[in-house]
Amino acid sequence: MRVRRLAIVGLGLIGGSFARALRAAGEVQHVAGFDPDPAQGELALRLGVVDQVFDRAEAAVRDADVVLLAVPVLHTAEALRSCVGGLKDGAIVSDVGSTKQSVLRDVSSICGGLPSWFVAAHPIAGTEKSGVANSFAELFRRHRVIVTPHAGQDPAARALVTTLWQAVGARVVEMDAAEHDAIFAATSHLPHVLAYSFVDMLDRLEHSTDIFPNAGGGFRDFTRIASSSPQMWHDIVRANADAVGSLLDRQIDELQQIRQMMRESRWDEMKALFERARTARERYLTQIE
Repeated sequence: MRVRRLAIVGLGLIGGSFARALRAAGEVQHVAGFDPDPAQGELALRLGVVDQVFDRAEAAVRDADVVLLAVPVLHTAEALRSCVGGLKDGAIVSDVGSTKQSVLRDVSSICGGLPSWFVAAHPIAGTEKSGVANSFAELFRRHRVIVTPHAGQDPAARALVTTLWQAVGARVVEMDAAEHDAIFAATSHLPHVLAYSFVDMLDRLEHSTDIFPNAGGGFRDFTRIASSSPQMWHDIVRANADAVGSLLDRQIDELQQIRQMMRESRWDEMKALFERARTARERYLTQIE
């Protein structure tokens, strides 16, 4: 057992699943939790996700060996500020935010620089469902977790966080925070923007009531992520606005080019574009985790 006491600040899908997974792996003895929504905390306790729930983050992290900030990225600073006074010497703090540059900036602003005990991480796992009720121990199995070390990083802290993620079945890789944000703007953040926008557009059409009942599996697959937490994705896109905005501009330009092909009946060019996209997806499909 590697962790005597774990504290989860933010008892949602990710925080709850991490607690469940570590407990199932036999890597944690005691789990304390805090959530700003008392109902989530009470539910986490009732489901056995945590052993204790507290009404203040500072109390939840007291005497914890490892603290996980499992909150929306725009609340990282608030979460750390609320609990930093309760951290014991030697405690390790990590996060699960989908943007890493913003998280490192927020941590630095609270601590007057990046502390050696903070390890920035991002599990590439989740579902369109949210809340601790939807958490499960197998969520991270065979998925990547990105760790983005900083210059003042304590190697022992990084090693422990890496080991804990590996213990729950994840594969840990490291990369620079800026590289991380650029990659996930393309593979995750922009797709969510497109899915939300597409569904909202259809819903505002005059005949929308006829569209959705007649939608098939392709529509369900393409729009599944539009069922994700709007607050969470608002925060992610806002935190990574430069990278997402740049890619959105390119996507808009691409769509305008396709529209021009249609106006000019350049169907061979459109087919060629579709074939390139299909070939690219098939080529990289085995690498998608």
